Amino acid sequence: MSDSRKFELVLSPEIALDDQNLRAFLKGKRWLSDEQYFLVDRRSIDARRLKVKVNISLTISAIPLRHEFVEYQPATKTVENAPKVIIVGAGPAGLFAALKAISLGFQPVVIERGKDVRGRRRDLADVNKKGIVNPESNYCFGEGGAGTYSDGKLYTRATKRGNVRRIFEILVAHGAPEDILFEAHPHIGTNRLPKIVTAIRETIEALGGTIHFNTRVDQFIIEDRSMAGVVTQEGQLHRGVGVILATGHSARDIFNLCVDQAIKIESKPFALGVRVEHPQEQIDQIQYHSNERGFLPAASYSMVYQSKLAGKERGVFSFCMCPGGFIVPAATSPDEIVVNGMSPSRRDSKYANSGIVVAIEDQDLKNFDYFGPLAGMEFQASIEKRAWQSVSKGQVAPAQRLEDFIRRTHSPSLNASSYQPGLESVDMSTILPKFITERLKQGFRSFGRKMQGYLTNEAQIIGIESRTSSPVRIPRDKMTCEHQEVKRLFPCGEGAGYAGGIVSAAMDGERCMDRLAQLYPK
Repeated sequence: MSDSRKFELVLSPEIALDDQNLRAFLKGKRWLSDEQYFLVDRRSIDARRLKVKVNISLTISAIPLRHEFVEYQPATKTVENAPKVIIVGAGPAGLFAALKAISLGFQPVVIERGKDVRGRRRDLADVNKKGIVNPESNYCFGEGGAGTYSDGKLYTRATKRGNVRRIFEILVAHGAPEDILFEAHPHIGTNRLPKIVTAIRETIEALGGTIHFNTRVDQFIIEDRSMAGVVTQEGQLHRGVGVILATGHSARDIFNLCVDQAIKIESKPFALGVRVEHPQEQIDQIQYHSNERGFLPAASYSMVYQSKLAGKERGVFSFCMCPGGFIVPAATSPDEIVVNGMSPSRRDSKYANSGIVVAIEDQDLKNFDYFGPLAGMEFQASIEKRAWQSVSKGQVAPAQRLEDFIRRTHSPSLNASSYQPGLESVDMSTILPKFITERLKQGFRSFGRKMQGYLTNEAQIIGIESRTSSPVRIPRDKMTCEHQEVKRLFPCGEGAGYAGGIVSAAMDGERCMDRLAQLYPK
């Protein structure tokens, strides 16, 4: 654009985060006239110093500007009669694998054990208000997977695994706000994600793909060590060119099915701990060095500490920090307590929450060696069940004030919380094993030194944060993404151990489908 100019600026939040103020500033500098337009290309908040600043890149032009799609071109050709690819799971990995299949000329057949977004919403209301867990439709299972009702963070470090820009453009094409294309830490919000997921499904169906909800895979069809398809709980057979297994990190029955049908799986490191909840105002004051947030968004944080116990080092770190968010019941069985965090797009809750978890290696689980590659999964399940047994009913969660946890003191009362099913005061060290409890204490003390005011009884920990990642890996070839022993099986996404979050899972879905098409062309 010959008549456009680009600017790299460092501005106050009051100017950079408000379009009207930014326009007035640019006009005041005589960089922008009434007849010109501007477009933000990149924006990031720098809160490292006492005075918070915003780095902003923008373009000024004489003609209207918009963020163009440079990586994503929607498919237009129907694949109704094309060769079928079976995709198990309708989370980010499965849905993006289905879109990629259509662009490559294959018909995706997506099999999802849970309900669509609308039906799933009723089950979430039941678990929040009545403590009733539907094992097939919950915060983990259903259309869009765990990502649909999550914080909707899109930040990823997995930039070498695929085209991040393409994923963002697909999301925008299906209703996500354009600002995810230029914000340094993009975020959609749990209130917007269901509509976006629905729009992606509608695209898949309009172009000839099919999605089967309320349909669980109970058996794999393996012929001559090659995956030919799957059998559902009602005995229906689905055959295809290949199977992309994208079931997510909580599909424990699939991991058991792999063992039962001699499909090689491996244990892998994961993390487990608690979710800590502070008043959002307190985190804002710590991070922004001010009593007033002003134009700044709800503050977040990212913390890590290398704990030492019995001569072994393990990381203690924040996970899925949700500013202005809520803690939700994420159990997939009625006899367990699992919590997770989410945020609406405006991040306007008065609470901030984050998982604080401890890295767990195979050598930490000697008492579970009997379970072989499922040792981590069984350990997870045992802690979740212990949490459920520690409380009086339903999905009420065990909790303890933060300083009380450090001192191992009973909390006679608890703070108000965003966790809707309710809390019950419990000594969390009676639920978590000592090697996790002691490492958490070390981590919290370290975080308190780094963030003055963080370690306080105005905060409380809520358990259990256990579904941070899959405790299992389904091994695949590094180049082809095909299972190491079973041909035409493509383990994919978080459940298979190859992603962590919406964007990395979506990229892995695309990658697996691309490799399938290369190995087994139409």
